[in-house]
Amino acid sequence: MNNDILAFNRWDCSAIKVEDPGLVRYITLQPTVVPRTGARYAGNRFHKSKVFIVERLMNKMMVTGRMGSKKHKVSSGHCTGKGFTNYNVILEAFEYIEEKTKKNPIEVFVKALENAAPREEIITIEYGGARYPKAVECAPQRRIDRALKLMTQGAYKKSFNTKKSASNAIATEILEAYKLSSNSFAISKKLEVERQADSSR
Repeated sequence: MNNDILAFNRWDCSAIKVEDPGLVRYITLQPTVVPRTGARYAGNRFHKSKVFIVERLMNKMMVTGRMGSKKHKVSSGHCTGKGFTNYNVILEAFEYIEEKTKKNPIEVFVKALENAAPREEIITIEYGGARYPKAVECAPQRRIDRALKLMTQGAYKKSFNTKKSASNAIATEILEAYKLSSNSFAISKKLEVERQADSSR
């Protein structure tokens, strides 16, 4: 890792450690001044795990997926192409996190990601015409994907039709996940799914 390069030209990533051993290979902390590859590796299978984790957050902000309500008009497929806008949103969010915690915001984000990554999920199996829920372990790469998706959906939920800005919403979501607070959309969803998985054993 080149320690001379700082993320956003201001934050050092060399001292950040991923504590969850299952996620070490899937959270890339190779810093870049401008975390924007422009989908250069979009066709390469599993290459997303080698992309700087902050860039993956920016990409997820552009395509958050369906929210299960009328909000999907805004969140599903209508946020794409706003790369520079999302760059500024994430930069402002990290500045806010640094101001609140007095810590490296990327370190706070990585810890929040570890906290929000679900360990188990529910699948439905059909046996004899009846359907049953079954608990399965979540793959490491999918854990990161799910955590990023839930964080961005939580930010959209907090900023949709409110005066709260997108940068403040994503910063709040990251801070709540960092503190393991149930006010975090990602943490609450993770706990809900893990409770369902535990009851379906």
